[in-house]
Amino acid sequence: MKTIFWFGRDRRLQDNEALTFAAETSSSVLPVFVFPADTSQMSDLRANSIAASAVELSESLPLGLQVLVGDPVVAVADLATKASAVRVIATRSFEPEEAGLQRKLALELETAGIELLLIGSNYQVEPGTVLKDDGTPLRVYTPFYKRWVAHASQRPFSIDVESVSWKAPIAELQHDLANRESSVQAGENFALETWKRFKKERIFDYSENRNRPDFNGTSNLSHALAHGEIHPRTILAELGGSPGEEVFRKEIAWREFYADVLFHNPHTVDQYYEKRFEKLRYDDPAEFPEKLAAWKTGNTGYPIVDAAMRQLVQSGWMHNRSRMIVASFLVKDLHFEWQIGARFFEHHLTDFDPASNSHGWQWTAGCGTDASPYYRVFNPILQGSKFDPNGDYIRRWIPELEHLEGKSVHEPWNDIAGYQNGYAPPILDHSQERDEALGRLEEIKR
Repeated sequence: MKTIFWFGRDRRLQDNEALTFAAETSSSVLPVFVFPADTSQMSDLRANSIAASAVELSESLPLGLQVLVGDPVVAVADLATKASAVRVIATRSFEPEEAGLQRKLALELETAGIELLLIGSNYQVEPGTVLKDDGTPLRVYTPFYKRWVAHASQRPFSIDVESVSWKAPIAELQHDLANRESSVQAGENFALETWKRFKKERIFDYSENRNRPDFNGTSNLSHALAHGEIHPRTILAELGGSPGEEVFRKEIAWREFYADVLFHNPHTVDQYYEKRFEKLRYDDPAEFPEKLAAWKTGNTGYPIVDAAMRQLVQSGWMHNRSRMIVASFLVKDLHFEWQIGARFFEHHLTDFDPASNSHGWQWTAGCGTDASPYYRVFNPILQGSKFDPNGDYIRRWIPELEHLEGKSVHEPWNDIAGYQNGYAPPILDHSQERDEALGRLEEIKR
């Protein structure tokens, strides 16, 4: 049976349930990836990271990957017709936009007499599986985690790549992505090496070090998970029970919890989970463009915020603790809605994941499920001192403050030489804006 395998956010060969099924039940398999025609809503770093992921996948296939550009519904349907395929197989997506594309493709293929099979997922436990006893979804992480663990027992899948009857790409349709330069290391092999290194060197200290942006204490697997270069099954199958491993297991579960929440509430990708926060009084960024620009460019005058924002724009990634700090600053200090920040992250993050991005923002903004209370306002000075105690993270990303030593970098206004290299003074008074944010909360509570 001639099969086209459509790679989406599952750019790996091993532990790919849908690909394993395709390999075992097909007379030939033509692997295809569709690169978006319009990347204007992405930074070059993000677009190039997607290309790098596809290039690495192509190089891991014996005959290479068929790369198309355009609308995936049109591109895959046309390819299926040209290749005389009987069916298209893909990993089922649970994200609203991608799931919508899969539904459209199914209808398009049906008119041509071609079947679309959606198999497996990019999660250890498929969204919609973990439910309360009454069959309703869970709103809080901890009870979700306790039930999720009971379901998280599926073992990794494997295929013999060389034994698969791969079909070579159709040359006249092939698009070259190799001309896109990327500073992001990508691909299944790199993901597996990263996981192996983290498991050996840092996982046992993970519970203590994961909140420190000043040194390498995280797994560095967020890009690989977002692009599907490694499956959570692969990771969880090798996790033990040490404190660090247990905390890391819970972080994987957080990712799956947010996917589950978005599956049950697809509108929350860009709308409030807690509707009452729609009534909160927010500022219009059109009236304060200089404040929003200062946040986006890392020139707010608060070093930990600025270091994080520069890290994002320059590298396409930001430490998770830093994400919470800058999100709190945007919503609670600048009084802008969380969607503004979520869209900026979507534009820049090479590890962008719709569910994690939207609900990570809503957690900090206080309007999401299992959220940090709105009255919790991150103090950027205290956050910097606690999680970047020697200021190394700040100096790495803010050259204007390289001359300040130790903790003095967190409050350059207290150092006579603090502004000698042109660093911006604070654009606001945090304590005043905190009171303002809490005052606005009281308005909707009344």
